[in-house]
Amino acid sequence: MKKFIIEREIPGAGNLTAEELKAISQKSCEVVEGLDAPYHWVQSFVTGNKIYCIHIAPDEATIREHAKRGGFPADQVNEVTALFDPTTSV
Repeated sequence: MKKFIIEREIPGAGNLTAEELKAISQKSCEVVEGLDAPYHWVQSFVTGNKIYCIHIAPDEATIREHAKRGGFPADQVNEVTALFDPTTSV
């Protein structure tokens, strides 16, 4: 399985309420359950007008199918090719 970063352009995303984020979360989980492929939503980060999501899936097509079924934008889908952090420097 591959790890992806998904950029979702959602004007006003930073103003979404806890209840709205809960509803989005519930819809995403519902879609994941109905996919015919292994899929794991790891985490999402909300900014002013975008949401960035980390998902693990077999391929980009599965990521886009999740977005389509959930009614979520998927403006950019990028496969993570490497990870690094402060521990990489030692």
